[in-house]
Amino acid sequence: MTARRFQQVDVFSADAMRGNPLAVVLDSTGISMESMQLFAQWTNLSETSFIDVPTDPAADLKVRIFTVSTELSFAGHPILGAVHAWLKNGGTPQNATNVAVECQRGIIEVRINQDHAGMTNLAFRAPQLLRTGPLEEDVLEWAISALGISPDSVVAHQWIANGPQWAGLMLRSADEVLAIEPDYKDLEGLEVGVIGPHVASSEADALAQRKLHEKPRKPGARAELEPLEPHTDHLAFDSQIAKAPADYEVRAFVSGEGQPEDPATGSLNAGFGVWLTDAGLAPSSYMVRQGTRLGRAGMIGISAQDDGVWVAGDCQTVIEGSVKL
Repeated sequence: MTARRFQQVDVFSADAMRGNPLAVVLDSTGISMESMQLFAQWTNLSETSFIDVPTDPAADLKVRIFTVSTELSFAGHPILGAVHAWLKNGGTPQNATNVAVECQRGIIEVRINQDHAGMTNLAFRAPQLLRTGPLEEDVLEWAISALGISPDSVVAHQWIANGPQWAGLMLRSADEVLAIEPDYKDLEGLEVGVIGPHVASSEADALAQRKLHEKPRKPGARAELEPLEPHTDHLAFDSQIAKAPADYEVRAFVSGEGQPEDPATGSLNAGFGVWLTDAGLAPSSYMVRQGTRLGRAGMIGISAQDDGVWVAGDCQTVIEGSVKL
């Protein structure tokens, strides 16, 4: 076995250990597929990335992606995390602002938005959907039943497969997304992503109502006679609805994997971004929160531009050293 450079990267969160962790082996030349799969299973993370020398001269690096049970042709957070680790270990792209990543789906373009203080903000261009169109009636019924939701909650549904075979559901609100209690046994065999908008009547409104009922100063106290200052007594002046934590809430369910709910999912949000912006069901740019029910704080930016849909997030290294493979 050979000692190889290794990093564990937190993807899609500016707060360390609040995003989706990714194991990255930076020197994977000569490692067999069987050893890659064994190591990915041992890490027990949603995915592990192995970086190698590209075979396509247009690419800057090659990435192979493994879950605990199989190799993936494409996945978003393993691409971004691998690029972050590669850059932090001296990788130099042919283009100063873009990195070309070779994977089984072909070349995925990654844009370097920011690179500072050990953290990078990166965005990948969403690949074309391999399967699209409304879910078949039996698949929709399967998803609704296994998720334990009402059919009336579903605003729209679509196949958004881009490597992983995502079945996408749009619900009426983020609160309905957060309330889902899936039956993972019934979900086995189906990869389901759910999205819902944060609206004024949800948790943001509840926070605002609590603030409106708080008293900034005790009545009868001397402070009550003092003039109010907006910069210090903001509760007395703030009558607006509190800002929602994001535009949308997303949850991703993959029963049968080591982690049946994913904390922050690049491929799913890429699929949602392509579908929803093209269908006019979402604005051209929006922010997603994911991982809330898992105690995470994943934040994913979606931007539909002339050259495609871009999926962005922060990445930072949490663990680094070497691994013997």
